[in-house]
Amino acid sequence: MRSICVFCGTKTGGEPRYEALAQAAGGAIARAGMRLVYGGATAGLMGVTARAALAEGGEVFGVIPEFLIPVEGRQDGVEIRVTATMAARKAMMVEEADAFLILPGGAGTLEEVFDMVMLAQLGRHAKPAAFLDSAFWGPLETLMRHVVETGFADPRILDTMSFHGGVEDALSTLDAAMTRTASA
Repeated sequence: MRSICVFCGTKTGGEPRYEALAQAAGGAIARAGMRLVYGGATAGLMGVTARAALAEGGEVFGVIPEFLIPVEGRQDGVEIRVTATMAARKAMMVEEADAFLILPGGAGTLEEVFDMVMLAQLGRHAKPAAFLDSAFWGPLETLMRHVVETGFADPRILDTMSFHGGVEDALSTLDAAMTRTASA
């Protein structure tokens, strides 16, 4: 079974489409027979994504630091690993995943994204990342192209990132990238 790590917000955002996107993503991951790896919480888009995957009979693996459980909750029905730190949480999520699906989120999501990008640039992984909701992530795509164009990142880093408007397109792109990596 392949695992998709979803990075997303512990809030639901200011537009109903973000919750709908999280629900669609969780359901699609489960229907595709993939395991959802996520931050373990009940809060925000994280909780919406996990509950949608569980509702479709999917396997869900959550990683949450102990100090966040009283703040974000701990999702029932999920295989949970409790860590001591945020760094340990991210490391376990990256290790457990074959690819990343990034939904809208705030500072925590951005921190996870940049850590994942940095680890890819350092050659610590070659896992693809699909950003879901082109309107939300468009400024990041522009920034990453600027960082590459100005010589601060290897152009190959852009090959590991894709930006999508819909869930099925994003998952199809990730599946194709994982298949290429497995056969290489």
